[in-house]
This record gives sequence, C-alpha cells and structure tokens, in this order.
Amino acid sequence: MLPILFTIEGGVATITLNRPDKLNSFNRDMALLLQQKLDECASQPTIRCVLITGAGKGFCAGQDLAEVVDPNGPGMQRILSEHYNPIITRIRNLTKPVVAAVNGVAAGAGANIALACDIVVAAQSASFIQAFSKLGLIPDSGGTYMLPRLIGWQKASAIMMLGDKIPAAQAEQWGMIYKVFPDAAFWPESQRIVQTLSQMPTKGLAYTKQALSYSMTNSLEQQLLLEDELQQKAANTHDFKEGIQSFLEKRAPQFKGE
Repeated sequence: MLPILFTIEGGVATITLNRPDKLNSFNRDMALLLQQKLDECASQPTIRCVLITGAGKGFCAGQDLAEVVDPNGPGMQRILSEHYNPIITRIRNLTKPVVAAVNGVAAGAGANIALACDIVVAAQSASFIQAFSKLGLIPDSGGTYMLPRLIGWQKASAIMMLGDKIPAAQAEQWGMIYKVFPDAAFWPESQRIVQTLSQMPTKGLAYTKQALSYSMTNSLEQQLLLEDELQQKAANTHDFKEGIQSFLEKRAPQFKGE
C-alpha cells in the first residue's frame, strides 16, 4: 500500500496521507514521497490548488515512534532535516494555495504540517494536539514559528507545554484554523473551497501568499515596498487583464492561472 495517495482532478491535486492503521503517522517512505508529490504539484502548471488530507479516522498522528527507536532508523536529526523541514519549506514556497482538510486527529508534526498550509478546515470531530511535551521533546515542523503567530504567545505556550487536546471548534474560535464543518458536510465543503481556489487567479494568489509570509518578519516600510513590487507583477498577469475585462463586460471571469 502506498503511503501517499495522489490524484489530480479539475486543477486540484489531492494528497492523501495513507497509513490509516497508524493514524497516518509518518515514516521515512511517507515523508519522502510527500516531498516528491509536493514537487510534482509545483512543476505542473495544470495544478492550481493542493489539498492535503488523511485516510481513515485521522489526519496525521505525527511521527511513527517505532522508527525513532529503531537502531537502524534514520535518527532524530535526519527525521527533522530530511523529512519535516523540507515538507514545511515546500508547502510555504509552493506558488499555489495549499489547503489542509483535517478529517480527524492532527497531532505533533501532523498538527504543524496542517498549520503550515494556507487554509485549514476541519471536521467537527477533529482535534489538534501539540503532543511533544509528553515525550520530553519540543514542537518542531515549524510549530514554534506558526502557532504563536496564529493564536498568540500565551495560548501557544500553554498548549505546547501542557499538551492539551484542542477540539476543532476551539481551534476555529482561537483563530488557529479557518473553519469547522459538521462531519457530514466536511468533505463537500472542503471540495467547494479547493474548487473555488483552482478557478481563481493563481499567480495573484501566489503573490498574496508570498506577501503574507514576508509580513511575519518585515517592518511596515519593507512590507509596503514588497506590496508595491508584487502588485506590479500581479498587474502584468493575464488574469488581471481578464478580471478587468470581465468586470467591464459584466460577465463572469475565466481565469487561466497565468
């Protein structure tokens, strides 16, 4: 059984973490294949949006601990430098929107991979757990960078140290994720979001993603200059011209992602 399932339909690439008997916890094969599929998403112009979800009951329970304690395994340093850090970097650098559809528990690195995505939606029954402290570890996979920026220093510190299980509804209320849907509506609503994104001006979305990423470290003056630069690029795209023309002609735009 492949640890990653990959499909492309209607401009949307769906990446499904596929070790359901292990709550989709990561081993080396799964981590490297996910990187490969993210590279494929980056290189194919017909892919205009990426959806990451999990098979079975969970989204991702983080690292498969059996691999950590295996004397012949990759070891912690390689797990971070060759597995998780490249995954987070690829998600953030991908010039297309990435949506995490969290269908169940997202724990440890699984939670932080979800939070690195551009939009996170969750089923009502899903939950998020910074499980690292229970093992004497620190949050990795970008968690100490993303989470304080999403929900503030105090809440991030508390849930990372205490390892609290955060229900999806609480995560939405705190601003950790975009939206929670009832379980029965979760998948149709997730599909609606990615289908919408796949028909939008892809380059403009990529520039928006870039601007948001830099806003985490830029001064206001630096950010204004970056907005100027990126807006000029956006104004030179086919989709900007189509957006203007369709507005003037009072019709729905037909964006090409160009």
